[in-house]
Amino acid sequence: MRHPLPHPARPAGPSRRTVLAMACASLATVPLLTPSRAAAASARATGLDDPAKKEIAMQLVSSAENSSLNWKAQYRYIEDIGDGRGYTAGIIGFCSGTGDMLELVELYAERSPGNVLAPYLSALRRVDGSDSHEGLDPGFPDDWRRAADADPEFRRAQDDERDRVYFDPAVRRGKEDGLRTLGQFAYYDAMVMHGDGGDLGFAAIRERALGRARPPARGGDEVAYLHAFLDERVWAMKQEEAHSDTSRVDTAQRVFLNEGNLDLEPPLDWHVYGDAYHIG
Repeated sequence: MRHPLPHPARPAGPSRRTVLAMACASLATVPLLTPSRAAAASARATGLDDPAKKEIAMQLVSSAENSSLNWKAQYRYIEDIGDGRGYTAGIIGFCSGTGDMLELVELYAERSPGNVLAPYLSALRRVDGSDSHEGLDPGFPDDWRRAADADPEFRRAQDDERDRVYFDPAVRRGKEDGLRTLGQFAYYDAMVMHGDGGDLGFAAIRERALGRARPPARGGDEVAYLHAFLDERVWAMKQEEAHSDTSRVDTAQRVFLNEGNLDLEPPLDWHVYGDAYHIG
């Protein structure tokens, strides 16, 4: 996760096919849905937590975080990308400097006492809030990869922490705001990158967007609200050099929104950092 370290400085400045469009003159003119069509409509209405849509979400995030659609290959990923957050690792970019990596390794230790990463817990507590590798080098990256390759429990722990901290809260908030799948994904991607707190976090981005437009749950237009949210997301990204490339919004999420694909229905075509991606 690329979210800000505690107490980020905030520079001065402000800052996709609908599910169904039933606009018939009378009920008599509306065809009844066959069972198969009704089931398909119900699946579309589920949102980002539908398994097929969740898979799409994982691939979209991986295209931006790892330049690959193969998100399952990222359990073993670990490096310091020089953004001031220490080591970034795993399927969602858990960071040694922002607390979520520590919580992940604590969960893993609870489930698998004596695992290969447990000896690093004290060091992870010390470096939390900084970019330091003290107590982690030289063995932590190799041991992270060893755990990811050899232990399904570590991979499950990554899945569970991703859902607990990022995916489930983002989807829940998106549904509360009346947003369909694309909007829920926009919330999720913002929470992955920025976290929830601070002046540049998801909650602040959403609050600024609410100052400009109303979401459907408040009687507003979904497309207009999502444009406002993405505008505020781009502004927040540009406040940090490490996030200043906004293509994951401009040539991905905004493309789907401009196409009216509010349910993230394949086929999907987008670009991140100039690279082209496709889900058929």
